[in-house]
Amino acid sequence: MVLNMCISYFLGLNGRHFTLGTPGSPKRSPHSVVDDWIEAYKNDRDMALLDLINFFIQCSGCKGVVSGEMFRNMQNSEIIRRMTEEFDEDSGDYPLTMAGPLWKKFKGSFCEFIAVLVRQCQYSIIYDEYLMDTVISLLTGLSDSQVRAFRHTSTLAAMKLMTALVNVALNLSINMDNTQRQYETERNKNVAKRANDRLELLLQKRKELQENQDEIENMMNAIFKGVFVHRYRDAIAEIRAITIEEIGMWMKLYSDAFLNDSYLKYVGWTMHDKVRESVRLKCLTALQGLYYNRELNTRLELFTSRFKVRAPPLLMFNYTDEVLSPEDCESVYHLVYSAHRPVAIAAGEFLFKKLFSTREPEEEGAPKRRGRQSPNANLIKTTVFFFLESELHEHAAYLVDSLWESGADLLKDWECMTSLLLDDPVSGEEDRQETALIEIMLCTVRQAAECHPPVGRGTGKRVMTAKEKKTQLDDRTRMTELFAVTLPPLLAKYSIDTEKVTNLLQLPQFFDLDIYTTGRLEKHLEALLRQIREIVEKHTDTEVLEACSKTYHALCNEEFTIFNRVDIARSQLLDEMVDKFNRLLEDFLQEEPDDDDAYQVLSTLKRITAFHNAHDLSQWDLFSSNFKLLNTGIENGDMPEQIVVHALQCTHYVILWHLAKVSEGSHRKELVSLRKQMRMFCLMCQRYLTNVNTTVKEQAFTILCDVLLVFSHQMVSGGREQLEPLVYSPDDSLQTELLSFILHHVFIDQDDDNCSTDGQQDDEAAKIEALHKRRNLLAAYCKLIIYNVVEMNTGADIFKQYMRYYNDYGDIIKETMSKTRQIDKIQCAKTLILSLQQLFHEMLSELGTGFDRSSSAFCGIKELARRFSLTFGLDQVKTRDAIAMLHKDGIEFAFKEPSPQGEGNPPLHLAFLDILSEFSSKLMRQDKRTTLIYGFHITGRPLGSQAQPIRMFFPQKRALLQTEIVLSFISCLGDWSQTIPQVKKRHMEGWRGYMWSAVVRPVGRTAKFLKITLEAAYVEEIQFSGNSSGGHSCSQHANYMPSQLQISVALCCDRTAHFRSLSSPAQGAPV
Repeated sequence: MVLNMCISYFLGLNGRHFTLGTPGSPKRSPHSVVDDWIEAYKNDRDMALLDLINFFIQCSGCKGVVSGEMFRNMQNSEIIRRMTEEFDEDSGDYPLTMAGPLWKKFKGSFCEFIAVLVRQCQYSIIYDEYLMDTVISLLTGLSDSQVRAFRHTSTLAAMKLMTALVNVALNLSINMDNTQRQYETERNKNVAKRANDRLELLLQKRKELQENQDEIENMMNAIFKGVFVHRYRDAIAEIRAITIEEIGMWMKLYSDAFLNDSYLKYVGWTMHDKVRESVRLKCLTALQGLYYNRELNTRLELFTSRFKVRAPPLLMFNYTDEVLSPEDCESVYHLVYSAHRPVAIAAGEFLFKKLFSTREPEEEGAPKRRGRQSPNANLIKTTVFFFLESELHEHAAYLVDSLWESGADLLKDWECMTSLLLDDPVSGEEDRQETALIEIMLCTVRQAAECHPPVGRGTGKRVMTAKEKKTQLDDRTRMTELFAVTLPPLLAKYSIDTEKVTNLLQLPQFFDLDIYTTGRLEKHLEALLRQIREIVEKHTDTEVLEACSKTYHALCNEEFTIFNRVDIARSQLLDEMVDKFNRLLEDFLQEEPDDDDAYQVLSTLKRITAFHNAHDLSQWDLFSSNFKLLNTGIENGDMPEQIVVHALQCTHYVILWHLAKVSEGSHRKELVSLRKQMRMFCLMCQRYLTNVNTTVKEQAFTILCDVLLVFSHQMVSGGREQLEPLVYSPDDSLQTELLSFILHHVFIDQDDDNCSTDGQQDDEAAKIEALHKRRNLLAAYCKLIIYNVVEMNTGADIFKQYMRYYNDYGDIIKETMSKTRQIDKIQCAKTLILSLQQLFHEMLSELGTGFDRSSSAFCGIKELARRFSLTFGLDQVKTRDAIAMLHKDGIEFAFKEPSPQGEGNPPLHLAFLDILSEFSSKLMRQDKRTTLIYGFHITGRPLGSQAQPIRMFFPQKRALLQTEIVLSFISCLGDWSQTIPQVKKRHMEGWRGYMWSAVVRPVGRTAKFLKITLEAAYVEEIQFSGNSSGGHSCSQHANYMPSQLQISVALCCDRTAHFRSLSSPAQGAPV
């Protein structure tokens, strides 16, 4: 819908050229075009104005044209209504919303045209009381239209017209001041020198200017009250943004008239826009220019005091110190931890200016000092104090990132930081301050080395400029030269402090390791390796050991010359640990171990496990020793839980490293060996699933899920067919045990959870940690479902918990449903209906067959079905087969079991149709009829005996009420409904009548559909009645049925035959 007129007006408008007429016509300047229009207006103002009106109409994307007769005889409201009827409603696009540089240029050209038009008319026809009145009236009417295109385009035009008028008013005000000054100067002259004629002319000129000023103000007032006041709160954010952007321009251009509380309040109110941040940004942008202007800033005191709570970013503007309370500043300080990076950086700049920018005068000219005496020492301490007082000790990386742009020089003063740490602490310095300083120092090193924000800020790594790459290289060189020397003494000083050592050990991961060789720092490398070895021997904490392992991994890089030196040190350490472990294990298994023996085995096993995570220890054959340890634990049942947990983890690493080696290419003997070890290990983990200790069971379950996922059928994809002998699929018993574990350890109430220790059941942090652990267990099992490691139908036991545990696991279960639907839509649908069937069975077991359909249990199942229905989306074509299969299984389930009360009673699961009706809206129109007829076909199956129709499965009064509801629809269809004998009403009082109200009524919302379905039902009821009671037969009642009814029944029966084919996998979906 590209309008030739829009193109002809604007495609050439770029400030120098302007196309008017037909495409391809020569380009002209906007001034020339406006001059020609003004000339045409002077000759025939009605025709020229009509062209301008059509210009605004067609720039909105409307194909309609206002004729001369309409312009002369119709009001604006009638014209707009007629144009609305001409609007193309098939597409929501119009010129202002179309993408691409062409339409972006259109908007700018459109706005420039209006500005030039007013500027060229400001000395003549703008005051003729016809042109502006007509245009303003038209734009006001269009801006109130329900059509978004009219409203958006006319609002933009009106606001730009207002801005142009503000410029005119400003020029008039300046001319009036100049005229008044000239008049006063002439009047103050001596009588002999005074020119009375000139005084008269100046007085007349001032009067004319005042009249023009009043007229312009009336125009602006009409636009403001007719357009702005209504559109600044428009439902469309783009329209609101236009109004706020323009009012900001008015305040800056003509502050004497607009910079007051009467207009500022609209900006203050809109700062609280809850829908789009683009509108709030326009508010801040509009105010930014006002606060940065010294002359205008003084007029904002009342506004600042009223609205500063709504806009903390406004506190960053200059010259507002006198209005900032400590609470105001504090509200900005906390924004340094915001996930939105631009806001955090702005808050960091404000924090840096308030806390770090002020230095003592004597410090400015003092010679540069280092360490604790350097000027940055107190600033670094201030940063530490702020970090501790904010009580967000896990978010140092966010604080550093916020301050990086404004205080990078301070944050990269690592020499000062290390001096503060190595020097003896002075009075008032606490241990937690040193811990905070080390954490901040690590974050600054990471920020300098990686040059990207922490997780949660930014969409990804951006391409760095050459200058940034050079800065990164220089920073890495400088930090390596410094920390290569200072890190060993820092480790020695804090060697027994777990948290400090863990952070310090991460520093070498960011080093430029070439510096050790080029800077002749080998002796410092030896000192570092000695300190790491001592830390490994001193600590048993997992975090410290893993940090040591990662440091060795970072230093053992074959690309650098230091590799041999580090590799020797690492091999010596590992040799000693493995030898010690084997000796301790032999004694531990042969003798009656005491607590000290168990501790020695556990501590050594912890160290080996931590190193095995990052290093290949295959040469030490750890599988045999760990498997022996695990097997002994199974046989004796008294193995300490932590030893079992780490033995399982260590064996898991052995399997994975062995797989990595085999994947690179190996002999078949290696494949056979790995296959044997993997299956033995899986069996061992399965046996530990029944352990009495919860921690052991959780570890065994998690590792078993990981192994099953790694060794699933997908491992042979990507050209790795040689690994096919390693594929392992869990048998039915293992799948059952895994599912049982999830049901008994994940889907439990918070109060029943016994995972937390030391009696911390009521502690909030312990509950959160326990929930996090259960979520990980559920996620591990759901991955097995998604990757088809276990049968998809096992997910029914997971999906049925969706509503009950929505707050805890809703996101995991919903994502699992989404992924399984992507893999196999039909099987996913069968799993969903199976979960509802399981819940229905559970409800029957609990409430019995005489349950109330208004009970919370039944309503809960219906609500779950409704939620399941929403996950299918709006595309009925894509989900057609799945929805059809879901209804097929649901209908068969509803009529599968006969009533335990015997013949003459409804099927046991008949109420399940009410639950199934929640999915009916997802059926396509033709499938709704097919589903209904298939339901009638299912009812013909033997239900004990077909001698008598089953009646009254619910109270008769309720069934009759439902019958009357259906018949009330029938009565609206026409004369054909009168041909149905009233005697046949009794056929709809049975349990089939209930099926119509439970399935048909929610599905068929229109009388037309009810007519078709009841025609088919009519035949089915007559057949049933005729066969069972010897009453009226089909042939006897053929006269009652119109010919078109017979055709409808034939079509439905044909679709029923095709629907039944779904039971065979070889057949397709229903047509």
